[in-house]
Amino acid sequence: MRRRLAVEPFSQLAIWARRFASFSVATALLSIIILRSGLLEIVPALATFAGALILALVAILLALAALVVIWRQGLRGTGYAVTALGLGLLLLAYPGYLSAKAYKLPAVADITTDPLDPPRFEAIARLRTREANPVQYAGLRAAELQRSAYPDIEPLEVAATPQIAFQGAYSVMEKRRWRIVDARAPETGRREGRIEAVARTPVMGFRDDVVLRVRTTPDGARIDVRSASRYGYHDFGTNASRVSALLTDINDAVDVLLEKENKKEKKPELVKGAQAPARSTRR
Repeated sequence: MRRRLAVEPFSQLAIWARRFASFSVATALLSIIILRSGLLEIVPALATFAGALILALVAILLALAALVVIWRQGLRGTGYAVTALGLGLLLLAYPGYLSAKAYKLPAVADITTDPLDPPRFEAIARLRTREANPVQYAGLRAAELQRSAYPDIEPLEVAATPQIAFQGAYSVMEKRRWRIVDARAPETGRREGRIEAVARTPVMGFRDDVVLRVRTTPDGARIDVRSASRYGYHDFGTNASRVSALLTDINDAVDVLLEKENKKEKKPELVKGAQAPARSTRR
């Protein structure tokens, strides 16, 4: 006679907890794909992501209940419950982090280095839909909130020509792989330099609009930047971080360009009377 060992059944709560957790992760990834690809508008994509968070919360509650039942009744499924709990907490970690930042930072979504005369969106204004934020700057109230939260946001003044400043700014935006919508190089005495571009947030891929302005100063050039979220009234500090990092990189890029210009000027000239090497031509 063979003796059959009694196998403890799985906890149904643990099974359903893992199912909800897996489905929540798949739904969150789907919403990110929708946002980044632009298949749908932002409202349906955010609704999908909100649904994923609700599923993650349900998975956490089921996992906790499953652990209690498993402890009392000796059922199987601890691994399922722990997996569901980990996935749910992992999915809710990023929104929780943003909520903490929203509590500490003011509700602004438009940051500029020149609140009195902010750079204007021109080409990008035609890309914004009716549901998007207005392209006009919010005014002195937004400037006061910005000054209190981000006092280090200031214009960048460089001891270089406006053309070199524009070239450095353009190269930095290209390296960041932003979508450059419009670019106009400065012309001395005629017009200021302008660059309009669209940047993406790292995780969700939200579109933020950036405009950069280059003006001539007695000592060189002044660079002003404006970064504004296309949707929402709170940017969680994203625009201020973008402006600060952009100006730092532009300053470094301008220094590199100035070094190259100085090296060209220091090259020895050809001796008078010496013939330059002939250029070969093909016919």
